[in-house]
Amino acid sequence: MSISISGLYIYPIKSCGGIALDRSPVGMAGLHNDRRWMVVDANGVFLSQRSHPAMARVRTDLRDGYLLVTAPGQPRLDIPVDVVEDDDSVRTRVTVWRDEVDAVDEGDLAAQWFGALLGTPCRLVKVHPQSHRLASTTRIENWLARHPVAEGFPRHHVFAFADGYPILVANEASLAELNQKLAATGQAPVGMDRFRPNVVLSEFGAYDEDYTVLVTVGEVRLALVKPCVRCEIPNTDQLTGARANEPMATLGTFRSQPEGGVTFGMNAIVSAPPGAVLNVGDRAEVVLDF
Repeated sequence: MSISISGLYIYPIKSCGGIALDRSPVGMAGLHNDRRWMVVDANGVFLSQRSHPAMARVRTDLRDGYLLVTAPGQPRLDIPVDVVEDDDSVRTRVTVWRDEVDAVDEGDLAAQWFGALLGTPCRLVKVHPQSHRLASTTRIENWLARHPVAEGFPRHHVFAFADGYPILVANEASLAELNQKLAATGQAPVGMDRFRPNVVLSEFGAYDEDYTVLVTVGEVRLALVKPCVRCEIPNTDQLTGARANEPMATLGTFRSQPEGGVTFGMNAIVSAPPGAVLNVGDRAEVVLDF
């Protein structure tokens, strides 16, 4: 079965605005520069739109070796992309969910910028080049054992600050069906940005991603190993930071799972050769398992 990649997105700072791409290098850690930075509180614990919806108002860009960060009422913040790997004075330990991760503190100016925006003491950190955060090895091994078609995938996947897996895959048709249900009750449609995917698929049946084992684009293979259980972030307007009850209220009427949670999209791991690239418009072959 052949489908298409219709969108590629990265979110350089976890829980802040994303960047739409025409093409992106891809590897075991996901799309290049995705969730490479993160905002942490005074104890080094990550902050996100779950508790600070104003983070949705932060826009990001990558240009000329800098991460450019803007938000309404704030001056532009320019952060060098590269770090000095042997400077332990800026090395710190931070917490993202259950993981403790080596990171690089981006300094007082960035801390003041985010502190003013969010109204709380915080720091901006970048994943350390020697950080070794692993996706759930047990879950991946169990999934690979059940799906021999995914033979050859590595068992250990090192990634940065994404919630649990290197890539989130979503489907245009699934969003269209959700928006039809919203319209039926007089609710406004929502954009795909509410779900913050990395790879968006088209020419695919609604929620066929639930039954997809592999998405193959040339030598790049994505194994869809776990449905993405959603929190309240999809209820957050990704331009204004305003939060309401939709679309999660409607999504919960037909996407609640017996084991708990409401799902939309699939978490994926990657098998790709060095230098691999994904492009918007690439054709993809999928393997389904109903």
